[in-house]
Amino acid sequence: MRLLKLVPDDTNIGFLKWRNIAMAFSILTIIASIGLVAAKGLNFGVDFIGGQMIQATFTETETAPISDLRDRIGGLGYGEATIQRFGDANEVSIRMRLPAEAESRPEAANEMTEKIVSTIKADYPDVRIDGVESVSGKVSAELFETGAYSLLFAMIAISIYIWIRFEWQFGIGALFALFHDVALTFGLFALTQMEFNLNIVAALLTIIGYSLNDTIVVFDRIRENLKKYRKMDIIALLDLSVNETLARTVMTSLTMLIALGALILWGPDVIFGFSVAMFFGVFVGTYSSVYMAAPILIWLKVGPDTFVPAESANDKAEKMGGPEQIG
Repeated sequence: MRLLKLVPDDTNIGFLKWRNIAMAFSILTIIASIGLVAAKGLNFGVDFIGGQMIQATFTETETAPISDLRDRIGGLGYGEATIQRFGDANEVSIRMRLPAEAESRPEAANEMTEKIVSTIKADYPDVRIDGVESVSGKVSAELFETGAYSLLFAMIAISIYIWIRFEWQFGIGALFALFHDVALTFGLFALTQMEFNLNIVAALLTIIGYSLNDTIVVFDRIRENLKKYRKMDIIALLDLSVNETLARTVMTSLTMLIALGALILWGPDVIFGFSVAMFFGVFVGTYSSVYMAAPILIWLKVGPDTFVPAESANDKAEKMGGPEQIG
C-alpha cells in the first residue's frame, strides 16, 4: 500500500523569490492590526472588564437548556450572556458584563442580576440558584495585565532559547515571526469585535508554541544545510531547507486546520473564539515560518560561517605541526 504524499519528494518551490513582497505585505498587515486595536479596541469579556456571575442548577433535567437560556437572557437588553456548563451537565455559570451605567450608578449591577435571576426562575421552575458573584473591574484589569505580560515574557523567553540553540540572527527572526502572528490575531479580534477573554489569551499562547515549533523545524534544517552545503548561495539554501520540511509542515498544518474547522462549524459556542483564534494562528504561523523567519536570515547576513564545525583531532594535530599521536 502506497503512503499518501501531499508534497512530492522532488518539490522545488522558490519561496524566497517572493520575500520582499511578502515582507512588505506582512509589515502593512501588522501596522493595520495595531491601528485597528488602537481605533476600534478589543471587545473584552467579563474576564477583563468585570461583571456578574450566576451559578444555577436545573434540578429536574439532565442537561441545562443553554441555547434557550442564552436567547431568553439576551432578550432582556443587557447584552449577550456567556453561558457554559459548570460541573455536571445540568449546572451552568452565566456571566454578564456590568451595565454601562454601573460606574455612575453602582446599584445597576444588582438590578441587572435580580432581573436575570427572576426571569430564569419564572421560565424554569426547576432551577436552583447556587450563587451570585461579582467580578470587579479592578481585578479584571489586573487579570488582563497579567495575561499581556505572560504573552510578552513567553515571546522573549522563546527568542532567548533560539538565540542560545542557534545564533542571535535566528532569535531575531523567530521573535519577529511570533510578533507577526500575535499582532495579526489581535487585529482579527479588533476587526470582527469577537469577545476577547481568557480563552483567547490561552489561544495566543498556544499559537506562540505552534509557530515556534514550526520555525525550529525549518531552522534545524537550515543549520544542517549551512554545514553541508558551504558554497551554496544562501537564498537557494533557504529554499532547499523550506522545501525539505514542506511535507511535514503541510501535513501538520492541514490536520490542525481540519480539526479546528470542525470545532468552528460544530463546536460549542463557548470555545468559538478560541477555535477561530487557533485556526487563524495556525495559518499565519505557518506563513511566518517561511516568509518572516527565513528572509530575515538573509538580511542579517547568515551564511556558511555562521556555524563553524568543531575541529577534528587530525586538524588540531596538523596545526600543532605533526600527525596526532595515539596511545
